[in-house]
Amino acid sequence: MVMLLPSIDSRISNIAPDFKALCITLKCSEIHNATYAKDILFEACKSIQESDFGWAEAHLNAWGDVYRKFGSKPKRTPCSAAALRKRALKDGTIPSIDPVVDIYNAISLRYAVPVGGESIDSFKGTPTLTVADGTETFDTVKNGVNSIETPDVGEVIWRDDVGVTCRRWNWRQGIRTRIEPNTRNIWFILESLPEMPIQHLQDAGQEMIKHFQIIMPDSSIEQSLVYAP
Repeated sequence: MVMLLPSIDSRISNIAPDFKALCITLKCSEIHNATYAKDILFEACKSIQESDFGWAEAHLNAWGDVYRKFGSKPKRTPCSAAALRKRALKDGTIPSIDPVVDIYNAISLRYAVPVGGESIDSFKGTPTLTVADGTETFDTVKNGVNSIETPDVGEVIWRDDVGVTCRRWNWRQGIRTRIEPNTRNIWFILESLPEMPIQHLQDAGQEMIKHFQIIMPDSSIEQSLVYAP
């Protein structure tokens, strides 16, 4: 398995100075304990109601500031970690989706960090964090129907050679590269701003890997830290 490393547009440094991301590449093996992943997600939902890292709120607020810089309204379209946390606090839980998704949602909740997961086999070219020119295409679902959108000019997006894979940085993932139950090669990215100590970013990655090794002991996992240029 080859470690998948993203390309980061140099303009990102103007929007989010000192942006860092931890990339994890997972080659899945048979899942032996799906209940474990559900338990980890439940514990993560409980943990944010009982205690929190001292920097967590500042980190989520910083993402809101970054969104405003590229013209998005964080109250309307929040970063993925803020949206997930708000839902967990309101409902007391997050529904289980899939063992792999449950684990990365648990890490996002516990560490107040946006976590994305994509099917490597569905990518065309290199995942790239860049600024949209407004002509890119994004496949999504509206009112239960598949549809195609275009991002706003100046919006921060993740894309590959075909089109947008995630809009508004980490707000909403597209259909084409999303994780399905039969997905076997997965690329994760944990995205942090300076308000999140780098040691905690690395701790989040290690905890995520530990959980995957428990439910898939024969899986192959690699990781790499990436900085904005």
